[in-house]
Amino acid sequence: MVLASTGVPFSAEAVRAAAQAAGGRPVAVVTIARLHGYAFGLPNPGLLPTAREKEEQARVISDAKTALHARGVAADGQIVITRNPAKAIAGIARRRGAQQVALQAPRVSKARTVIEGDPARSLRRRLRGRCEVYAWYG
Repeated sequence: MVLASTGVPFSAEAVRAAAQAAGGRPVAVVTIARLHGYAFGLPNPGLLPTAREKEEQARVISDAKTALHARGVAADGQIVITRNPAKAIAGIARRRGAQQVALQAPRVSKARTVIEGDPARSLRRRLRGRCEVYAWYG
């Protein structure tokens, strides 16, 4: 089981669903710190998340792990810095052999969804039936 976020805090519903679906197995808690922009393929420290953004993501993971431990489920967490959240989450799910992925994503306008895409849809496309993907928006 993978409990993933595109950078927003997890809802109580997503944590509850992940704990139930885990079935006693450990849950991988993953959150994405976005890498913004391009620098012609070269490393550019100005595009990396700031220390404050990394602290916020660490807090998201800590809160989710605490909630899962309260439900009696073992959990480990990681922050992934990437431009493509769906690709990173799909890779983690494949490596861990996950059967299910619970995704927490922000609620965005339709115009922004057209421009950036829907993370749950992208994740389902990348996993192509290997995992069930459940999404919460808000």
